[in-house]
Amino acid sequence: MTGVSSKPIEVRVAQPRATDEPSIPSYDGPAFFSYGFRPFFLGAALFAGLAVPAWILIVTDAIGSNFLYPAREWHVHEMLFGFLPAAMAGFILTAIPNWTGRVPVRGTLLVSLAVLWLAGRLIAAFPMPVPVVAAMVDAAFLVSLAAVIWREIAAARIWNRSAIGLLITLYAGANILFHVLALRGISTDLPDRVTLSIILLLLTFIGGRVTPAFTVEYLAGQENAGHPASFSRFDGLSMLLVLAAAMTWIVQSEGHAVGVVFVAAGAANLIRVARWRAWLAWREPLVWILSVGYGWLALSLLALGGAAFGMLPAANAVHVLTTGAVGAMTMGVMTRASLGHTGRPRHAGLTTAAMYALVNVGAIFRVLAPTADAPAAWGNLMLILAAVGWSGAYLLFALVYGPILVRPSLED
Repeated sequence: MTGVSSKPIEVRVAQPRATDEPSIPSYDGPAFFSYGFRPFFLGAALFAGLAVPAWILIVTDAIGSNFLYPAREWHVHEMLFGFLPAAMAGFILTAIPNWTGRVPVRGTLLVSLAVLWLAGRLIAAFPMPVPVVAAMVDAAFLVSLAAVIWREIAAARIWNRSAIGLLITLYAGANILFHVLALRGISTDLPDRVTLSIILLLLTFIGGRVTPAFTVEYLAGQENAGHPASFSRFDGLSMLLVLAAAMTWIVQSEGHAVGVVFVAAGAANLIRVARWRAWLAWREPLVWILSVGYGWLALSLLALGGAAFGMLPAANAVHVLTTGAVGAMTMGVMTRASLGHTGRPRHAGLTTAAMYALVNVGAIFRVLAPTADAPAAWGNLMLILAAVGWSGAYLLFALVYGPILVRPSLED
């Protein structure tokens, strides 16, 4: 992954070029489709707020299901290939103009991507008579997103961002493989692990850049606050260990070899996040929530290592990553980008802080939820509490930030 630049990845609106160069054309369409974060952050939040409670109702036998795939496969697919790609698309499509200086992806193209994503969610819940066609419709979104990213990389010749394009391309391939296996009734364990490995890498590379960068930015305005450690060889080693763990896990789902690499990667990244000194930004939740998310990432590496050794259930370890790291980090990025890109102060008020608390509490309940060996009533209660906290955080985001995302920026 040497193509990853050491320059922090920032999500901010590209500024016009100098007067002797052509400026980015003005946009006269609906504000909701002016930047990728608007439709995709709102879509991700609403979907997370609805799909997880639906899954809990199914798993507790409160309702039945008639999805494209069996209920468990539907849940796994929709969280890995439905919710998270929407959040990633919102981030990447908004960051691209800052990387390239080109016109943002907006208007008709952005509408088309959003429609493809929504069509995938609907067709998975209300399948067409021909499952192969349904799978093709769902797969089209990530394939199209990867194509757009590569187009922008090539047009601006920013080959140092190729790692992002490569990971999203692999993500699209994993989704296709999931459909191929699921349609044949074969276990989707391999594409699941490939996708989770890609998520580990994306959070490590992107989260490992924006988190210290935003912490530095905040602390620069505070007197005698101290500073996070600068990027060093240790950070590079921590990233390489995650890459090694991900590649080993794809090949071998359990065993001492994968367990050792995961534990080493987890320990290194715990040290890495500690070196960012997030506690110095305790007054601003909008800053330290990203370090909390990265802390979850480090813990997920340790948990996956423990699962490889047979020390804890694999499902619990995976949820340290999906509900903890993904939940906290996406919520942090979504709130920060939504405020900053609409001309509002980058400060987390009480409601936003409540979202952070809910998503983390929900993650804790889900990670600690007992296995099938425990009494059903106790396990169901833990899952319900997890859904209330985790999904409640995203529904609260949709309620509070939805009007912000739909309306024009205060700077327009």
